[in-house]
Amino acid sequence: METQNPVIEIKNLSRRYGKLEAVNGLSLTVQPGRCYGFFGRNGAGKTTTIKCLLNLLLPSSGSVRVFGLEPQRHEVEVKSRLCYVPDMVAFYPWMSVSQTLEFLASFRPRWNREIEADLLKRFQLDPAQKTSHLSKGQRTQLALIGAVCPEPELLVLDEPTSGLDPIVRREFIQTVIGAYHASDPEHRTVFVSTHLISEFEGLIDEFTIIEQGREQMTMLADDARERFQRIRVSFPQPPKGLDLAGALSVRQSGRELEILADGNSKQLIEQLRARHPEDLRCDSLTLEEIFVAAGTLAKARPS
Repeated sequence: METQNPVIEIKNLSRRYGKLEAVNGLSLTVQPGRCYGFFGRNGAGKTTTIKCLLNLLLPSSGSVRVFGLEPQRHEVEVKSRLCYVPDMVAFYPWMSVSQTLEFLASFRPRWNREIEADLLKRFQLDPAQKTSHLSKGQRTQLALIGAVCPEPELLVLDEPTSGLDPIVRREFIQTVIGAYHASDPEHRTVFVSTHLISEFEGLIDEFTIIEQGREQMTMLADDARERFQRIRVSFPQPPKGLDLAGALSVRQSGRELEILADGNSKQLIEQLRARHPEDLRCDSLTLEEIFVAAGTLAKARPS
């Protein structure tokens, strides 16, 4: 699989709005079949990057390729192989739900009617209702149906579930996006920008964290969980003179300590065991906790 063209390849991408550098020298590569997370705080440059991928914005410098093609020169070929759900969706207000889906299907070489019917029922959307009468969450649901039914090679999602209630959100991520990806895992790729990282925990294979338009961290999800560990330890008495300088962070509450390790959990555990703790446990951080830890690392680095 690694010998194929990357689905997305961004090299030294920069995009400026006047004097503001929204994206600054960003590089990342997404291989086929990955569910790739693109994480960052609001204003970090995620949406600007995605718009450059889709030729909705022109890069100020650097290069962008999708399926090995330049979106500016091969826009139709690129967009015919992907579907995109933006953070804010809008439809022709005079169209009904079913008319909107027919309109979207008319641009696609394939359209899965079984998935369409199942999702309309699952989301309890009335096919006859005008899109102008839909709530924000219902418009998001309609956009997601329109993105999944063509069964594209690439699904680009920019905060795709922000308008959904928690129950629908979880079901959509697990049963819809998960099923889309699992049905042809070598050829279907998901690129998702989200701040609801915990809800995509089980799907993400690899991720990039950006901050102020710059790459902060890129890792395989399993490697990140192995690198970042939480150690919980309790002692008979509050420990004194315990030097844990190699820890990412240390929080103490009486006899108990919570330590975040950055690739050095074994060494820290050895130090702690030498002090004869009553209890010691070590767990991997979640991707959301790793995102927070990456911010701690960035602050610790000299500028």
